Amino acid sequence: MLEIIRDWLLNQGMSSSTASLLVRGGAIILVILFSLLADLVTRRFIVKVLSYLIARTETKKDDILLQRKVLVQLAHLAPALVVYTMAPFVLEGYDRLITLTTRAVIIYLIVIAILIADSLLSAFLDIYQTYDVAKEKPIKGFIQVLKIVAFSLGGIFIISTILDKTPIYFLSGIGALTAVLLLVFKDTILGFVAGVQLTANKMVAQGDWIEMPKYGADGDVIEVALTTVKVQNFDKTITTIPTYALISDSFKNWRGMKESGGRRIKRAVNIDINTIGFCTEEMLERFSRIQYISDYIANKKKELAEYNAAHHVDESVPVNGRRLTNIGTFRAYVIAYLKNHPMINQEMTFLVRQLPPGEHGLPIEIYVFCKDQEWASYEAIQADIFDHILSVVPQFDLRVFQNPSGNDFRQLAGEGK
Repeated sequence: MLEIIRDWLLNQGMSSSTASLLVRGGAIILVILFSLLADLVTRRFIVKVLSYLIARTETKKDDILLQRKVLVQLAHLAPALVVYTMAPFVLEGYDRLITLTTRAVIIYLIVIAILIADSLLSAFLDIYQTYDVAKEKPIKGFIQVLKIVAFSLGGIFIISTILDKTPIYFLSGIGALTAVLLLVFKDTILGFVAGVQLTANKMVAQGDWIEMPKYGADGDVIEVALTTVKVQNFDKTITTIPTYALISDSFKNWRGMKESGGRRIKRAVNIDINTIGFCTEEMLERFSRIQYISDYIANKKKELAEYNAAHHVDESVPVNGRRLTNIGTFRAYVIAYLKNHPMINQEMTFLVRQLPPGEHGLPIEIYVFCKDQEWASYEAIQADIFDHILSVVPQFDLRVFQNPSGNDFRQLAGEGK
């Protein structure tokens, strides 16, 4: 085609060099114009029309393709394909220049293909994370591995294009570099293996509350990546933990608590042992007016009276037979109070027990589960419960144990005077 135009120009009286330069230059300009036109059509019309149609759909997941600029990356292929197709015709007779141009275009196409793959993988990850399963089975690490593979293969293809060698030639040489690659990509390989184990065993997922004191982590997992896991601590700082550390070291995951339907309350009230004793009739009369344990007192008095009568107990001596104690009655009150508390999960472990007495008195431990697991609400409910329990202790002629303070010593000194 170019030769026909050149011959026509020669017939019009134009010199051979001028005709060749004019034909070749015009052809190159034409290729540039066609490539610009292809770019204009794809970006200004096709991409805009597709973007408009995607934006009009009901689902929002396809909008992620626009956010990740997948269509824009695809549009870059059009001008390159025009140059690749037309270059052999335009540069006919210049084999070396055709080869250089073709290789440059192929390298450009490989780079664009890598960018498209990167955008598609990122878009797929964003779409996947809109589903609930993403919290249990994060795949960001796998996506990162695929990106590394894509960039690595792209690099091999680019080098093979520059050196005019088959990619298999370079791939076969990777075996000899295995030891070096294992050393260079050690963290990546360990992270990938750890990510597979974490996902397969459901050990940790985005949104989990984990504790890992070795790394100063105590908060919510915000990202599970290929080589790192990011934890936002409750003080809003972020701790980065190597993914493999979650396999090699121990950590605490509070997901089980969230899924159980309750959050544990485990706290003890220390009672002064000197205030523990048998209940007198006056005390029982007073306790029976307490709403939560009025039936308990009546039933217990009847039960003990029947037992003592059946065993001919001499009730003139307090240690004989069975009797109510103020500490036992207090414990019964705490049980009744918690049984009637609307925020205590009655289906989970429920204990109000004595721990071994020690130098700080007799611990009465409350071991129950709160229905509300949200931190602030949980702490408020727990505080309300113990506000009440500590306040009612004196009503049972008991006293909370407390180490003597300076004020106590001053009062003793004043009484001594």
